[in-house]
Amino acid sequence: MKKFLVAGIAASLMFAAASANAISVNGEVGEHYTHLGVGFGTTSPGLALSGDWTHNDDDGDVAGLGLGYNIPLGPFMATVGGKGLYTNPKDGDEGYAAAVGGGLQLPIAKLFTLYGDYYYSPDSLSSGIGNYKEANAGVRLTAIPLVTVSVGYRYMALDGKDGNRDNIVADGAYVGGAVNF
Repeated sequence: MKKFLVAGIAASLMFAAASANAISVNGEVGEHYTHLGVGFGTTSPGLALSGDWTHNDDDGDVAGLGLGYNIPLGPFMATVGGKGLYTNPKDGDEGYAAAVGGGLQLPIAKLFTLYGDYYYSPDSLSSGIGNYKEANAGVRLTAIPLVTVSVGYRYMALDGKDGNRDNIVADGAYVGGAVNF
């Protein structure tokens, strides 16, 4: 019964966020990594849900579900939240991490938005890895509301644990795009 209640609450939050805010599906390609994501309400005030997956052939995968709250601060949109992450480093044990962090978005004129975010999970909130670090910054062009194009820089690192090496899943520039509904 308890699991059913938790699943019902999670589904209610997801549908509330999806019905009140835009849905976006995005992808990014870097030199050594690929990133795919989906977001519900990530560009408007209020509750935001996100899911993402990042893959690197040499260093492994990271998949995550995020929950945040967007707060308008003058021209900025600030996000405070957390992510539950599944980690599968190429050299190391698969596990999980609970990361906390946030981000900022700043619209410039009507076409461009500067954005950045950072999430961190210490060793005490991680299993199979040491610390988890993720940073992302870039600029987004929205020429028409349905489609956005972005360029930026992403860094995602899984610190090794128990003698395993560190895995840098993403460290470099990317080009990406999104479809918004």
